[in-house]
Amino acid sequence: MRKLPEVEEAKALMTEAMGWSVMKWLREKKRVRKAADKANAALDEVNRAVKARWSHEIVSAYNELLQPTGNATPPRRSETSPQKSPGIGAEARQFVRRVKQADEEAYRARMDAEHTFDEAERLLSTSMAREGCRKAIDSWDLHEKAIALAEA
Repeated sequence: MRKLPEVEEAKALMTEAMGWSVMKWLREKKRVRKAADKANAALDEVNRAVKARWSHEIVSAYNELLQPTGNATPPRRSETSPQKSPGIGAEARQFVRRVKQADEEAYRARMDAEHTFDEAERLLSTSMAREGCRKAIDSWDLHEKAIALAEA
């Protein structure tokens, strides 16, 4: 996956922001949020574009994986997976499971970073804001890895 300028700029800003004082954070928090939002939007757009180029088989397998099982209770042994569509190979299913797992890991990291920033702002905590910066950078790295996997 090629490096996205929005992500690289946000990473540089977050790295710089790890050394800011409380007053600097208060003045610059909107700029940090805007840079993070632009980076996330750019990654989301590339992710959509990559998945738009997938073959019909891969799209079908991914959609199948996204289908809820429809059970409110834990599935019995015979119901451990949704109804499998014919024509989708085991390799395709395995590939989309890995992609979905990578997507979910990146999403959890993104939400964790956003929560950390929200708490840092609420508590006026520069140490939490620094931690949020680190988590944001990590989440972008995970999102880039997930996209690279989806491109494979």
